[in-house]
Amino acid sequence: MRPAARIAILIAVVVALVITLASCAGPDAAQSPGYVSGDGTVTVLADQGDPLELAGTSFAGEAVDVADFRGQVVLVNTWYASCPPCRAEAPDLVALDARDDVQLIGVNGRDDAPTVEAFDRTFGVEFPSIDDADGAATAALQGVVAMNAVPTTLVLDPDGRLYARIVGRADPSTLSALIEDALAEAA
Repeated sequence: MRPAARIAILIAVVVALVITLASCAGPDAAQSPGYVSGDGTVTVLADQGDPLELAGTSFAGEAVDVADFRGQVVLVNTWYASCPPCRAEAPDLVALDARDDVQLIGVNGRDDAPTVEAFDRTFGVEFPSIDDADGAATAALQGVVAMNAVPTTLVLDPDGRLYARIVGRADPSTLSALIEDALAEAA
């Protein structure tokens, strides 16, 4: 193949790639803020398997382990402060965390402690978030269930087993129903 033909093919591939990538972005940065969000798809898992093992250190420097909350439904929520759906669902998660039979645990691998603290103050968050800057918590979850988007919320039954996954913003009524179902199955 001639060098001119190779260059023409290379240019065609680059142009096609640029057009493809440009078509994925919104017309302005506000519509394409650099995150991948799900559509709220709920997956209830028939075979829950062993209790989920997930532990780390909170942004306050305290140990966080899902095993410490056996007997409650645990919601594990991946999030970061500038994620629009994460901000939208925060008040609903705070309300659910107020229940005696529910514990929330966040997993955040993007923000630093001051950013997380500001988010917590803004939304009244009192539940811990694991500082996942090293990606260990996400890697542990990825080995159990696909973590396709932020936010993703995992529902663990009172025995610590994975009951359901919501990819994207979690609707509060859906979360409440999943919590009740997980409690009923454990009873």
